Amino acid sequence: MISFESLIGKQVIVSGGIIIGEVKGAGVDTNTWRVPVLHIKLLDTAATELGFKKRFRSATVCIPTTMIKEVGDVVTMAPSISDLGSNIQVVEC
Repeated sequence: MISFESLIGKQVIVSGGIIIGEVKGAGVDTNTWRVPVLHIKLLDTAATELGFKKRFRSATVCIPTTMIKEVGDVVTMAPSISDLGSNIQVVEC
């Protein structure tokens, strides 16, 4: 099991080896005590490619944990950046 604190600040990489940002937090379902989403602070280039506008600070998106392929020194996501951009589950949070 991985502690929540160890996830904070880890880089997030999508299929194809593209770094899209870093873990800033998580959403917790208090009914089931599961973590359905990670809050990812996007790099400016990733935010632009995914269609999220940068306001006063970098865009933060909620990405379902079901898309996570592996967690180690970095968080590796299974989808590519174009797949994330077209996924309706990836929303600004």
